[in-house]
This record gives sequence, structure tokens and C-alpha cells, in this order.
Amino acid sequence: MVIVADPQHQWSDSPQLGRLREHGEVALHTEAPATPDELAARVRGAEVVVTPVRVQWTAEALAMATNLRLLVLAATGSDSVDLAAARAQGVTVCNVPGRTAPVVAEHALALLLAVARRVVADTVALRAGEWSPQRSVFLAGRTLGVVGTGYTGAAMARLGQAIGMDVVAWTFNPSEERERELGVRYVALDELLAASDAVSLHVRMSGETRHLIGKRELGLMKPGAILVNVARGGVVDGAAVAEALLGGRLGGFGTDVFETEPVLAGDPLLKCENAVLTPHVADNTLEGMEYLNEGTVSNVAAYLAGRPVNVLN
Repeated sequence: MVIVADPQHQWSDSPQLGRLREHGEVALHTEAPATPDELAARVRGAEVVVTPVRVQWTAEALAMATNLRLLVLAATGSDSVDLAAARAQGVTVCNVPGRTAPVVAEHALALLLAVARRVVADTVALRAGEWSPQRSVFLAGRTLGVVGTGYTGAAMARLGQAIGMDVVAWTFNPSEERERELGVRYVALDELLAASDAVSLHVRMSGETRHLIGKRELGLMKPGAILVNVARGGVVDGAAVAEALLGGRLGGFGTDVFETEPVLAGDPLLKCENAVLTPHVADNTLEGMEYLNEGTVSNVAAYLAGRPVNVLN
């Protein structure tokens, strides 16, 4: 069994590593593979591999892992794996859905509050010796639009309601039962964008959601509205968001994800004062890592017992 990379000490500091070792010999790597050949060398001969979402499992990478039978994503997202190629090769892929939802949703709320109350911009100004108080945004009584109401979106809806916001939502498959369960009102995406004072994104990355929020959608939003993204960077058109921020159309942007990660030095979002940016760390708390590790070990155990769970392909 191989853990492909552990740069954030997700495993080396975790009591779940002992549980994992109960299911087989474990080779733990602390750095991400630099090349496809290095990745292939690490997993050569392994039937079970645990991987962070940051490692890309292309068809070519999978083809070099000739003995691989189970690929476990120690994460919620799955866009780092060519699922069709894995299926064709007979590799079962599973993830850990839902467990970190409250952790990620709390980060989304933190981004929203930081943008609305100008926390970062004012801190930067004070450190530069400036004392120039500017008006910020009180969120209670305003409308929060939640895009995607899976585990994390549902948790964000509850947090929005907890601070007094009126929550509307959009999902690919709305239902009256889910609407009642969450205490939200489902509306069309265009209606949500036009009605919301803040929009928070919680959809999976797919062909359907790539640039779900682009120039047209940003144009539908209220002038001065706030956008938050803890989904995937590709869900928004980053260049269009930067243009809307710099032009004053968008009131602020809080994001934990980028179209290219690590973020490029020339990314226009880095120039936007009213953007609050974090480096894909929404679930990177002690609790978040343990939720993922626990779910990962449970996935391995279930597969080895002949009862695989959380299978993506």
C-alpha cells in the first residue's frame, strides 16, 4: 500500500496511520511526485494507493500502475482522476464524501465575512501606515445564494441562516423534500444571481460546471455583490472575475481555489484589493484531516473485505 504524497503531514501526524497499517504494509512519501515517471516508480507493484487530490491521475499515469486495483482519494473531490480510464483498467476509485462539509463551509463563511467586512484590505492598509476607514457590509437580512446543495452547500446554507441571511439555492436536481429539509427556496440560477447579495459556490467540477460563473453570469449579479468559491477554481472564469472586481461591478471575491494551482504569479486576482485568497486549505484543519483519513481507512477496509463503498467509477 502506498501513500503517494503527504506534504501537509496529513498522515505522518495522524493516529489513522496505525489503522491503515493494520491492512497491509504502508510506504509513506512526504513529497508530491515531480514527474509521471516518479509517480509510476512509487506505485509500481502496489494494488492499493492512497492519494491526495493534488496528484493528477491521467490515463497515462494509470497505465503505468499495472498492478493497481484500488485508488483511494483522501479527499472529497475527484476531478484529479480520469475515471473512465480507471474503469477501463479495472481500477476502483473511491473518495471521502461529506465528512469535511462543516469544515469547508466554515471556511466559506470566513471568506464571506472577511470580504464583507474588509478584514484583509483594512489589515493591509493599517500595516502600510494608512488610517482610512471605509464602509463595510452587514450580512444579516441580506440574501445568500448557495449554488450546489450537497453536503458542503447544505452546511453553508445553515451557516448563512445562522447569521440571519435569507438563503436561496440552486442545484441540478432540486426537490421539494430537499427544499423543506434545508429550509431554502430553490430558484433558477439566473434568478439566484440577480437576487443575491452574496453567492457561494459548492458544485463539483465537471464539463457542466466549468466556467459556470463567467462574464454573462457576473453581469447578472447585483452591483457590489460578493462571490465566494470553495468548489474548484474552474467553476469560475477567473479572468472575468478579476475584470468585474477591478471594474467595480463585483463587490468582492473570496476564494480557496484557482484555475491553476499553485496560483500563477501573474494571476490578475492577485492585483484585486477586494479579493480574499487562500491556497486550497478549506479542509486543512486538524479535524478536517482526521475526517478524511478516517474515511480513507474505512474505504480501504471495506474494499479489502469485498464490500467497496464510495465508489466513483
